[in-house]
Amino acid sequence: MTTKSTYRILISGGGTGGHIYPAIAIANSWIEKHPGSEILFVGALGKMEMQKVPEAGYEIKGLPVAGLQRSLSLDNLSFPFKLLKSLRIASGIVKDFRPDAVVGVGGYASGPVLYAAQKRGIPTLLQEQNSYAGLTNKLLAKKAKTICVAYPGMEKFFPADKITVTGNPVRKDILDLSGKREKALAHFGLAQDRKTILVLGGSLGARTLNQAVLKDMEALENAGNQVLWQSGKFYFKDMLSKLEESGLKHIQLREFIREMDLAYAAADLIVSRAGALSVSELSLVGKPVIFIPSPNVAEDHQTKNAMAYVDHQAAMLLKDAEAVGQLKNKVDELMQDADLALVLGKNMKKLAKPNAALAIVEELEKLVK
Repeated sequence: MTTKSTYRILISGGGTGGHIYPAIAIANSWIEKHPGSEILFVGALGKMEMQKVPEAGYEIKGLPVAGLQRSLSLDNLSFPFKLLKSLRIASGIVKDFRPDAVVGVGGYASGPVLYAAQKRGIPTLLQEQNSYAGLTNKLLAKKAKTICVAYPGMEKFFPADKITVTGNPVRKDILDLSGKREKALAHFGLAQDRKTILVLGGSLGARTLNQAVLKDMEALENAGNQVLWQSGKFYFKDMLSKLEESGLKHIQLREFIREMDLAYAAADLIVSRAGALSVSELSLVGKPVIFIPSPNVAEDHQTKNAMAYVDHQAAMLLKDAEAVGQLKNKVDELMQDADLALVLGKNMKKLAKPNAALAIVEELEKLVK
């Protein structure tokens, strides 16, 4: 490193928690090593980063950029105009902020920002969370200096000499869950004498997971379990109405769970989609997991994410098309086989990369020499 004590780091991307939380983890890790540095985020207007980043204590600027819709849509007509405007704004942000380096974590906003930085000769680092690279990162890879990935075999998307396998950065509060179980059960109103099933479909929700829980919730409760269920904002009201009609006492429904460390601490078994951030967090948690990958993603990358763990006997897989009607059977299989549950949890933990944020910061330090 140079003798310079503080730096100006620009971090761009977002759209989903899978992009935002790793970005915040990188920022936090950088500030720990280089206090006094200035960090500025750039996100997409109207997306969740515009709320989550300020909550984490960082400044963020928004771009009007949006993605192309896969289906025919009038919104696609405005795409080129939003892109051109975003490129102009991004160029101004880069010029005014004068960053020492720029980090792109994927998502709409990172494209214009890293393009502007690369045009000015500012070193850029890409962080790719998934086993299947996103379009924005693939487009930016040629001129990026370093590409940090979570999975091996990413040479099919990026230049091999630029790749470093670091894992995905995660929230620090989940690194150590010891001693949190009692507090967690009390926080969520969960019973001490029941096994807890944590169901996670992401911040927006997952229709299949919600329908699967809805179908089997009575049977799960009658078997002596309790469910902590994050339905997501799109489904919450409908699920709440159906839950109230059921009269069940041990199904705790939440639109969104902020205290994820407590949710993980309370769980005996976890049912989850297989987004990159979820998979990385769950490997650190080290508890038995049933992955139900979303089929509605590019190149079925959630299944690839999940299989990286299933192939190492670190998780179980339940196909999305089979989840409604089969969830209870999979849960029973794990709940009734303590040895299998223990093996899955231990193997999951072996695949964890708890120092991913620090590894990325070390790569970033090389760029600001």
